[in-house]
Amino acid sequence: MIGLWDTTGNEVVKALAAERRSAGGVASGMALTLIVVVDEKRVREAEAAATIAAAAHPCRLLVVVRSDVERDRNRLDAEIVVGGRLGPCEAVVTRMYGRLALHAESVVMPLLVPDVPVVTWWHGEPPEEIATDFLGVVADRRITDSAQAADPIAALKQRAHDYAPGDTDLAWTRITPWRTLVAGAFDTTQARVTEATVVAPRTDPTAALMRGWLNARLGIDPAWEHTDEFPRMREVQLRCANGDELTLTRDDSIAVFRRTGQEDRTLPLVRRPLGDELAEELRRLDADQVYAEALGAAAGLAGLDQRPAQRVHVWKDPATARRAEAGVTAHAGATANE
Repeated sequence: MIGLWDTTGNEVVKALAAERRSAGGVASGMALTLIVVVDEKRVREAEAAATIAAAAHPCRLLVVVRSDVERDRNRLDAEIVVGGRLGPCEAVVTRMYGRLALHAESVVMPLLVPDVPVVTWWHGEPPEEIATDFLGVVADRRITDSAQAADPIAALKQRAHDYAPGDTDLAWTRITPWRTLVAGAFDTTQARVTEATVVAPRTDPTAALMRGWLNARLGIDPAWEHTDEFPRMREVQLRCANGDELTLTRDDSIAVFRRTGQEDRTLPLVRRPLGDELAEELRRLDADQVYAEALGAAAGLAGLDQRPAQRVHVWKDPATARRAEAGVTAHAGATANE
């Protein structure tokens, strides 16, 4: 590992090239560049997930930690790891302070692997508009996680309003096992589904996307039965035109599948590590049309997959926005006291 403190982007590029030479090509054959935008307190968590994903998708990992954008002095610290503790990948962990944090692309762009796709993953609360973050605009795929937001359902709806082909969300990835089991239930029947119910907490974005998926696939409007007894989606109930009822119920790491006239079956339904979820999303680098349809149905918006894939960067200075907001609040307080 090489540590560079109070350095420059040019020095980081040179140090990475030197470390690659000394490693003897251990991490050659990069499949993609993975940019991770994360807070300092969650860097190790993001690195652990990226290590699992890199085992299936050798990549150059660029971790961007932004801190204290209103700091007077700009500073860049970097750690460079080739192979070693992060598996078959090249990793550059950059910590940016001051106004430099608002221009992370100036450091990241020279570090992108030439001629391979770029994926940006926000490990934390997703941005309100991806176009205001150049690291999202430059990416072919963009991975958010609505579950990290203070209001996950509102964040998921915002993802629909802000959607462009190439976007995805880990809330969608988490229902892959559910979708697999539900779809598999129809391997032996042609009965049409007429009603559906999803049992889940009212703040669970996976439930919202499950309802959207059932809506888009089956043309029905599933009910949402709220429960506070379980932290995640608990059950999916389907009722068919021939009178059959199908129920898939989660119980810890298994699911119990019940169907009219048949014996109950026990199926695996394990909560996967974050790294496995990330690895699943890195398997495809084109737009996920099924996700777009499910997201649109969940948010009541049509034609998401018809939007242009190209994003245009919109500059936004969060430091200026905070000062303006503080000024409005102060003015309102002064007016109230007059």
